[in-house]
Amino acid sequence: MKLLLFLLGLGVALLSSGTRAEAQNYPWCAIYGGFDDGGTNCGFTTFQQCMDTARGMGSLCQPNTQYVPPPGPHSSKHVRSRSPH
Repeated sequence: MKLLLFLLGLGVALLSSGTRAEAQNYPWCAIYGGFDDGGTNCGFTTFQQCMDTARGMGSLCQPNTQYVPPPGPHSSKHVRSRSPH
């Protein structure tokens, strides 16, 4: 019984300590071998980083159309909309 409780506790600890998996969210994609023939790698933070990887393989870089920038810092100033009077 003690072994079963120990294993149960160990399993709960392992499951709760994991981090959530999220999709990569980077702004630049390398297109390998043309648009229809090759693969796509959207794991680049800068255009230069993408080009450094793609150079020499006949690849090109383009903006990631699925990229969502992280939320920026919230402004401490409140912008009030003017209501028409």
